[in-house]
This record gives sequence, structure tokens and C-alpha cells, in this order.
Amino acid sequence: MLPAAHRMRSSADFAAVLRSRTSGRAGSKLLVVHLRMPETSLNTDVADTVPCRVGFVVSKAVGNSVVRHRTQRRLRHLMNARLDRLPAGSLIVVRAQSGAATATSAELGAELDRLLPRVLAGVR
Repeated sequence: MLPAAHRMRSSADFAAVLRSRTSGRAGSKLLVVHLRMPETSLNTDVADTVPCRVGFVVSKAVGNSVVRHRTQRRLRHLMNARLDRLPAGSLIVVRAQSGAATATSAELGAELDRLLPRVLAGVR
């Protein structure tokens, strides 16, 4: 489970990440990862203390309610183990594609391990 400080809840935060031209994106058949780095105008001392926040989008294309929630729980658990790789103050949205419902946790973890460095390299 993600700690409360690392959860993205506001729809404005989701919109900021998904619609921003300054955000990076990397995708595959299972997942799409969107990343928005913190504003450079912020004081760097404050930006380093703000934790990264992660949100998830799992649509009805993934499956019924049980499948969507199971997929989201698995993604939350996998992202919790990868929080230390993410820059402080960043906003990340992980969007599940329809294939994520049938993928194993190991496959989803491998996709995250492949996509996170790509999206980080694309934004910096």
C-alpha cells in the first residue's frame, strides 16, 4: 500500500499530469506512465521535502469492478517498492491498458522497471 503522503487524489493533479506539455510519457501494451516534474520556480529546499505522488487510472476497458480494483491494488504495491527511484515533488500517473488485467505481477513489475527510466530520461 502506498503511504498517504505519496497518493495523488485531486482531479486537478491528474489533469495537470495528463494534459501538460511539460510532462513525459512512456507506454507499452500493458501500461502507460506519465510523469510531471516539480516546477523549477519552487524553492529547491521546499521541493526536496515534498514527496512524489502517484495516481492510477484503471478504466472499464480493463475489466469489471473486481478486475479493475485487483489491478489497481497490484500496481499500488509495485509502485510502493519503486518510490525511492522517483524524484521528490514529481507527479506520476500510471494508466493500465486492457492487457494489464491478465498480466502477472511480475510482468507488471517488469514493465514498470522498463518504463520508469524511459519517462525519467524523457523529462529531464
